[in-house]
Amino acid sequence: MDHAGTYLTRRKFLRNAAGTAGTVALSLDFLEETLFSAPAGARPNLVFFLGEGVRWDESSLAGNSLLRTPNIDRIGREGVVFKNAFVVNALCLPSRATILSGMYSHTTGAVDNQHSKVPESFPLVTDLIRDAGYEIGFIGKSHVEGALTDRYWDYYFGFRGQADYLNPVITEGVKGKFSEPQRYTEYVDDLLTKKAVAWLQQPHEKPFCLFLWFYAPHAPFDRPLRMVNDYNGVPIPKPASFDEYLAGYPGKPKGVVDALNKIGEQFVTSDQPRSLEELVKDHYCGVQSNDEDIGQIFAVLEQRGVINDTAILWSSDHGFFLGEHRFYDKRLMYEPSIRVPLMMRYPPRVRAGTVSDKMVLDLDIPPTLLDLAKVPIPNAFQGKSLMPLLERPGVEWRKDWLYEYYEYPAYENIPPCRGVRTERYKYIEYFTQNAYELYDLETDPDEVHNLYANPKYADLTNQLRLRLEELRRETNDHYVYVPTKLASGQ
Repeated sequence: MDHAGTYLTRRKFLRNAAGTAGTVALSLDFLEETLFSAPAGARPNLVFFLGEGVRWDESSLAGNSLLRTPNIDRIGREGVVFKNAFVVNALCLPSRATILSGMYSHTTGAVDNQHSKVPESFPLVTDLIRDAGYEIGFIGKSHVEGALTDRYWDYYFGFRGQADYLNPVITEGVKGKFSEPQRYTEYVDDLLTKKAVAWLQQPHEKPFCLFLWFYAPHAPFDRPLRMVNDYNGVPIPKPASFDEYLAGYPGKPKGVVDALNKIGEQFVTSDQPRSLEELVKDHYCGVQSNDEDIGQIFAVLEQRGVINDTAILWSSDHGFFLGEHRFYDKRLMYEPSIRVPLMMRYPPRVRAGTVSDKMVLDLDIPPTLLDLAKVPIPNAFQGKSLMPLLERPGVEWRKDWLYEYYEYPAYENIPPCRGVRTERYKYIEYFTQNAYELYDLETDPDEVHNLYANPKYADLTNQLRLRLEELRRETNDHYVYVPTKLASGQ
C-alpha cells in the first residue's frame, strides 16, 4: 500500500483543519504559523509510552507493594508524577483519539470502539510535530479506524485494535509507504519494542518523536512465557467494595447493577477473568512487561547519549477495575476506570522528584508535547500544557472537568453517561435512563454510598448538574447520542 501521494497539500490540509464542520474553527493563519514557523533552537527528542488499561497505582513508585517497576519508577523519580491524572472517556479508541487530537470525543466524533476515527480535517499532534521538523515513529496499537495509515509516518509498525498476543498481524511502513499486514510469531510487545529499539538506533538528522503504545495488559491478559509463574503463591487482597455485589449494589442505578463487566461473567470468549486472583496477577504481569520494554528504550537512549535530551512520558489510555465493585474492564465513571498514571522525565525543564496533585487530563498531553517541542499550541485544543504547573508556582488550574461515555448497547451493557468531577465530588448522569449518582470522594473514596437521593445534598446536586451543563457549553458539546452498532463479527 502506498499512501505517499494521497496526503493533502499543506494549504488544503490547513484549510480543512481551520473549518471543521460544526465543531471547532481553527485559524488558518495560526495553523500555518504553528506548523511551519516553530521557534529555532535545540528541542528535545520525544518518547511517549502509552499503556493499555494501566491503573494509576500499578507501579512500585505509586505504593504498590506487589509490583516491581524500576523503569516506570525512574520516569517519575527523575521527573514528575501527576497524582491525579484522568481520562475524559474511559474507552480505548475514544481516549486514544483524544490523546492524538487534543479534542473531546464529542468534538471529533470518535465516540466508541466500532467505526470511529479522527477526521482528516483535524491535525494530529504528531502531524504538528512532524511539520515542525521532527522525525515521527508510531509503533503499537492505535485502535482508531484505519490504524493511522491515513497519516504520514517516517516509521510505522502498528495495528488497529485487538492483537493475538503470540501471533500478531502488523502493518509496517516507512516514509508514508505501507506494506501488506504480516503475521509474526513473537509476543506482541516484545516485537513492538524490538522495532522501536531498531528505529532509535538508526541515524536521525532531526529530533525524533517516538510513540510506543503497548498492547499488554489488554484482555485476554496473556503473559509472556517468561512470566507464566510470576506471582505464584502471592496473596491478592480483596478490594473493600468487592462484596457490594452480594448486597445487590444498594443505592446504585439499575444500569450499574445490570452491567456485565463482573469477574466470572463469561460473555465474550476472549475476556475471561474467572477469579480476582487470576485477573490481578495476569494484569500485573502485563505491566511488568511494559516496564521491561521501557527499560530497553532507556538503555538505547543512554547508549546514544541522548537520555537527558529526550522528554519521556508514561501514561495509559484508561484505568481498569481490578475487583472494585466486583468489576473488571473500564467505561464507568468510577475512579479505577478513569484514573491513569502520568509521569514525565526531562531534566532541562522538569525537576527530579516533583509531585503534582492538580487534576490533569489526557486532553493535556498533546499541548504538553507541543510545548516541549517548542511548537505553538492551537487555540482549538481543549486541554492545557502541563508545563506551567511545573514552571510557574501558583498558576491557575482547573477545579473540575467533564466526563463522557457513549458506547451502548455494547458488550459490557454499560449505559452512556456524562459527569463532572471536582476535587471532592463526583456527579454522574445516565442520560438515557434518568438515573444519577453523587459521591463524596473525601469521605467515600470507594464510591459505595450514592448520595443523589439524600435531601442534605440537594443543593450540591443542583450545583453540579448546572456545572455539567456549563462544561458542555464550554467544550462546545452539541453531540447527540446515537445507539452503538457493533462492528460485524465482533
